[in-house]
Amino acid sequence: MKINVDGSVIHYLDHGRGVPTLFLHGNPDSSEVWSGVIPSLAKYVRCIAPDLPGFGLSTAPKDFDYSLEGMATFVDRFVTELGITEPLNLVVHDIGGPFGLAWVVKHPEKVKSVVVMNTVFHADYRWHLFGRLWRTPVIGEIVQALTSRSGFTRELKRASRRLSREQIHRTYDLVTPSVKKMMLRWYRAANPRNFAGWEEKLQKILATKHSIVLWAEHDPYIQGQYADRFGAKKVERFMDSGHWLPAELPDAVASRMLRFYKESIG
Repeated sequence: MKINVDGSVIHYLDHGRGVPTLFLHGNPDSSEVWSGVIPSLAKYVRCIAPDLPGFGLSTAPKDFDYSLEGMATFVDRFVTELGITEPLNLVVHDIGGPFGLAWVVKHPEKVKSVVVMNTVFHADYRWHLFGRLWRTPVIGEIVQALTSRSGFTRELKRASRRLSREQIHRTYDLVTPSVKKMMLRWYRAANPRNFAGWEEKLQKILATKHSIVLWAEHDPYIQGQYADRFGAKKVERFMDSGHWLPAELPDAVASRMLRFYKESIG
């Protein structure tokens, strides 16, 4: 399915009935990262998973605003365009975190519950090696040009040993030249210092919401210490997963989320 959101043509999945549940993926992913989680949850909630602007099969205008304000505005406009008026469940991973959590800060009244997986919303975070390279003009373009399918596969296997080669190759095939440009734009706009003030507001909001952090411990990109700093009511750690938790352990993630929803929203 596709919908136009302020000049971005957004491809999205929409399965099931019940409380609207919005899944926001990470980099360099698409909505497919949730493909192993959604089937179980769609029996209980309505699962909506967009490809974020410029990623997967979605497009984005050249002037798309990747500031926290801009990302929050996109999420709000997407939800509005879908005609959703009731509070929804939010699920975020990786760069889906800044998109979704910024929206939580701006519109807490529109949020029923929050599930956070391996993401960053902290002013003292320091980018991993690839993040630093991508943020550097010219160097980022060179790194992308030199990243072959085999190199891409090695890096994802290093970060997530459970990912299959088929999963990795499907992701690689979606990293088109336009997606590469959007990756660089996102990283160059994403200065962790911009989270100052936002992080504290999020902590206060999540303390009042049904919220849980599901954290993969073997993540070379984001240190485990950050799992405890979102303000969520619960933190559960998965000791045998790398960065791509929803793709590596989809059954375990879906089972825990289903239990969370039954506990929190009835």
